[in-house]
Amino acid sequence: MKTTVNDRIDVRISKEHKELIKYASKISGFKNLSEFIVFCMNTEAKRIIKEHDQFLQSVEDKKIFIETILNPPAPGKQLKEALTHTRSMSRPANSTGNTRL
Repeated sequence: MKTTVNDRIDVRISKEHKELIKYASKISGFKNLSEFIVFCMNTEAKRIIKEHDQFLQSVEDKKIFIETILNPPAPGKQLKEALTHTRSMSRPANSTGNTRL
């Protein structure tokens, strides 16, 4: 299925960038520079969107994430026990127990 081309993007780049892109286009087998640039932009845009969507799938996921960061829940029993254990393991042998981490 062929896409109708009816819009335009103008970009200014250095001569060095253009030569690099032209060379990549040529060795990749594209018919012309525009075809190569559209292919690369489309591929990268899809990758960015996919990466973004995988992290937080819905608006609700985003709200939950932000809410949890801004208002974290109180530490549970296991976390408190782990902290106590870690503190006891990291105390020097002659410690009086008043050391704060």
